[in-house]
Amino acid sequence: MNDRNPSAGPSVTAAAGRPSNVVAGGAWMLTACVLFAIMTGLVRQVSDSGMHPWEVAFFRNLFGLLVMAPWIARAGIAGLRTARLPLYTLRAFVGMVSMLCWFWSVALMPITEATALGFTAPFFVTILAAVILKEVVRLRRWAAVIVGFVGALVILRPGFSDLPALGAAVALGAAATQAASTIMIKTLSRTESPNAIVAYMTIYLTPMSLVPALFVWATPSWEQIGWMFLVGLFGTAAHLCYTRALKAADASAIVPVDFARLVFVAIIGMVFFSQIPSVWTWVGAAVIFASGIYVIRRETIAAREGRAKAPPLEPPAAG
Repeated sequence: MNDRNPSAGPSVTAAAGRPSNVVAGGAWMLTACVLFAIMTGLVRQVSDSGMHPWEVAFFRNLFGLLVMAPWIARAGIAGLRTARLPLYTLRAFVGMVSMLCWFWSVALMPITEATALGFTAPFFVTILAAVILKEVVRLRRWAAVIVGFVGALVILRPGFSDLPALGAAVALGAAATQAASTIMIKTLSRTESPNAIVAYMTIYLTPMSLVPALFVWATPSWEQIGWMFLVGLFGTAAHLCYTRALKAADASAIVPVDFARLVFVAIIGMVFFSQIPSVWTWVGAAVIFASGIYVIRRETIAAREGRAKAPPLEPPAAG
């Protein structure tokens, strides 16, 4: 790691040559963990009240679009002009599947176990990066991926656990599609602004998520609308904090803080839903997260080595 001790002042990240503040990044990440945990509890609450999670996902996107509306109005057509509409469309579809799977898994199984399985996403990112982006993945990272999936098996304990098979499959599906979405965002970010990526996501997802919601539609009560508004509010705030965390410091330095999300979700599950996670859940989650951190750190090192080997940029021609 190139980050210096925070007490010695900000360091410079190798990724972008910008100041890195691990303390600030960690604080933003911890805040995001709390907000994501609250959102997860709210999704479970509104699902238990009788709303299908697919309908909850639609209202989550609808309220997200309302949050983005002021930026979209200011940017206008010029701010949304792009030559990569097909990739935006594919990313929105994959993102919708991921969100539907995640909300569904939260409704089907204890929220702590669903969250723990969600931490397998970095392993799917590694697999897809090797297959789609043709990135070189060496033996140690493949070993970490295998160990991470062993951690998932520790949580699931096929034949010994009473966790619903459908819920577990849907949670892993959410992680896999989230990984695919991450790869697409990585590709889009080479030419597109972050605001445009988020704006297109909300513009696409609101009508797209309405389609599956119509198949399970039930007119919500005002109380349920209130719960779903909070889902959208906390979800949007969490994403904003997460983005600020990644801007403040290297991902490899602050992602370990994300493990706190599991702790907050477990507390919400125990206090509000009487869901007490087993020891095996914590053991498996620790294995998954340790392996995931290793994968992220190796990816960071590989990226830095690639930049170090890259030839220097030619100075611009005069005139």
